[in-house]
Amino acid sequence: MYTSLPADAPPIREPLHAPVAHLVRGGVVEGVHYGSVVVLGPGGEVRFRLGDIEAACYPRSALKPVQAVAMVRAGLPLDGELLSLAAASHSGEERHLAGARRILERAGLTEDHLRNVPDLPFEPVFRDTWVREGRPPSRLAQNCSGKHAAMLCTAELNGWSLDDYLDPAHPLQQAMAEIVEDLTGQRVATVSVDGCGAPLFAVSLHGLARAAARITTAAPGTPEARVADAMREHAEMASGSGRDVAALMRAVPGLLAKDGFEGVQVAALPDGRAVAVKIADGASRARVPVAAAALARAGVDPSLLEAFTGEPLLGGGRPVGGIRPVPALDPVSAPARTGAFSGQW
Repeated sequence: MYTSLPADAPPIREPLHAPVAHLVRGGVVEGVHYGSVVVLGPGGEVRFRLGDIEAACYPRSALKPVQAVAMVRAGLPLDGELLSLAAASHSGEERHLAGARRILERAGLTEDHLRNVPDLPFEPVFRDTWVREGRPPSRLAQNCSGKHAAMLCTAELNGWSLDDYLDPAHPLQQAMAEIVEDLTGQRVATVSVDGCGAPLFAVSLHGLARAAARITTAAPGTPEARVADAMREHAEMASGSGRDVAALMRAVPGLLAKDGFEGVQVAALPDGRAVAVKIADGASRARVPVAAAALARAGVDPSLLEAFTGEPLLGGGRPVGGIRPVPALDPVSAPARTGAFSGQW
């Protein structure tokens, strides 16, 4: 069961990852993805583990829902699509940029106040259009601009300084660290800098899953429930059109899901069941099918997850293989897998 006081920080060590997925071509295992997986039951108990779920790791953007909760607790007055954008790793669509502007305007701020790194849109189709139009890298286009706009808005509303809002010693970041520890149930192991320039808190994979479960099981109207509702109802604002994490939330009723760079995925259901995945080599091609397998292991109907078995591996333009989660991830009650998972390759 969950406790109210954070436990000790997870150990900083080389993670003892285990094989979590095989790349199969023509019936032969051509490659192996290592990683770690945890599945929590409704009461927070560990129902399944693989690899090292207790070592310190960087959740990267998978921690954004927790950071959004911290901002709402600090008075951020957003709901709906703008709150979803505050927890987003967005694709750089025009609606994402417009949403970030709207958040800034609520606090009387502009793009010039942002301190995230300028970048091109994350999603290739929008990035290619951006380049064809001759548009330079932009802080608004960078995939974390919604979070940064929300951080600035939170700081402005609380009378905190703006220029140094990314400093780990800033009141905003101190408040975020406190909520990270509260929801994960453990002390932060160390603080680094994420790709966008924001502080990055190291917790365990177990702690990340626990935080997601606490968000999805929170009482209606609480900051946690507001963030979960916003992300589920506006999944494309939390990611983008065609993104797998948005499709996953649409496919599984009540699911909250968030991805992160370097192969991180967290997902939780309204009853508290939760999964967290870390792919050691950071490969997204393994992240999605392993996360889907973990959700099936948690009791999600496998038929809802059929679209998330991964892209086929092609040979001569036709499918000859793909990613297959290791047998340990197959739920005992699930029907035999077909196609990519049947061993026919």
